[in-house]
Amino acid sequence: MSDHPFAASDAILVAAAPETVFAFLDDPANHAAITPGLTDVRDVAPLENGGKRLSYTYRMAGMGVDGEIVQTVHDPPERHAFELRGRLTGTIDLRLAPAEGGTELTYAATYDLPENALTRLGAPVVRRFNERQLRAALENVAARFGGE
Repeated sequence: MSDHPFAASDAILVAAAPETVFAFLDDPANHAAITPGLTDVRDVAPLENGGKRLSYTYRMAGMGVDGEIVQTVHDPPERHAFELRGRLTGTIDLRLAPAEGGTELTYAATYDLPENALTRLGAPVVRRFNERQLRAALENVAARFGGE
């Protein structure tokens, strides 16, 4: 089994400046608001790089998965990158680029799921689920700024 059997990436246009979108994404509470399945964000602590470390609970296919997110890159207004630790491991990379009408936000994720999730659901089901979740998160960010 590879280290990261799942990878997904998508992008959307957000009708706001990169600085505005970056600041929105810099608040962990907003991630809980835009990310389907993210039910609890707690124990937020600042890091020296300007980012944050926090604990979370993510509900997937009826299971609650607890873990920790550590921000590895905090580069305003261009990039947020995070490392997932715990039962769900992987990376999340959010890149922001100026675009006509606002900001192009690209969300790329790689992750390795707990064995029991894979065996219960099957890899194709999990992959589709995660691609939909990623798209929904992007659309939720765009909606916050009057986008699509």
